Amino acid sequence: MSHRETGAIGQFEETAQRTGQTSRQAIDQAIVQQAARWMARLWSDDVSAADTAACAHWRQQHPEHERAWQRLQSMEQKFSAMPDPAARHALKSAPEKIMLTRRKSLQMLGLALAAGGSTQLIRRSDTWRLLSSDYASAVGEIRNLSLPDGTQVVLNTNSAIDIDYTSSERRILLRAGEILVSTAPDNAAQYRPLSVHARDGGIRALGTRFVVRQQDQQTSVAVLQDAVEIRPRQHPDQLIRLDAGQRLDFSAALSGPIETLGENTASWSRGVLVAEQMPIQAFIDELGRYRPGILRCAPEIADMKVSGVFSLRDTDRSLQNLTLGLPLQLSYRTRYWVTVLPR
Repeated sequence: MSHRETGAIGQFEETAQRTGQTSRQAIDQAIVQQAARWMARLWSDDVSAADTAACAHWRQQHPEHERAWQRLQSMEQKFSAMPDPAARHALKSAPEKIMLTRRKSLQMLGLALAAGGSTQLIRRSDTWRLLSSDYASAVGEIRNLSLPDGTQVVLNTNSAIDIDYTSSERRILLRAGEILVSTAPDNAAQYRPLSVHARDGGIRALGTRFVVRQQDQQTSVAVLQDAVEIRPRQHPDQLIRLDAGQRLDFSAALSGPIETLGENTASWSRGVLVAEQMPIQAFIDELGRYRPGILRCAPEIADMKVSGVFSLRDTDRSLQNLTLGLPLQLSYRTRYWVTVLPR
């Protein structure tokens, strides 16, 4: 971890300790996340009176809701009171990096601290990875990047990467989420291989186009063109080759069987979700990655199948379309808490 990251964590831990936050009982993670989503909504430019009223209603529903809200508010106020130089130091600053907005940074740090208030929690969280990375995408954002060598990278929703190009290699560090990589030939005098390094191991490109997705328990690789070589982190001597049309799930220690790649693996890069006899539960889980708040379905319809093409850029429209061809209905507790029910 860099001195910058350590300094930022230290400053916020010191603030939390002075206010007694680290000694407080931890709040349920789902409640903290919902409080952070409400705060982000109220910070947005198009916030409405209905949003404000709905947030107030949510806070009144349970004492833990209000406690999570007040803890995030406290962290935001502490940060706002910091002198500008200290605030700039607490957030990673470099002209060549794409930075998150100050308020979004506050939201993410507040979320991590409110959930537990410990350095280890912040260091392990995707929140911190998104905050301190070179490039990141927000929830629902699909972001296209062109790297210095011409390699194209598409960041899926809620994803983050670091770039490490040296005289001997080109490395992309996947810190969270999912990316689509289209490699470009290296024009440097000395050939530099291009690789993606995920939590569970390294993926070396062999002149290729491929997708890497980092999940809770494993990393998934899908090859769309040419081939890649995979080395699991705990078994660097083990080399697994994937060719075009193949996919693999692997952890740091184990790898699953090589499988045939579905035709629509990278359809997300075009902003669409292509469902082919997909269980409703799997559909809801996938669509939920692209929208803030809570999205769930009733257990009795979880295994119902859906087929079609759905927008990832307008998830509300996709939910409405889901009810057009199936006997389903939507229940909105708020704009950000939706349940799919049988009709």
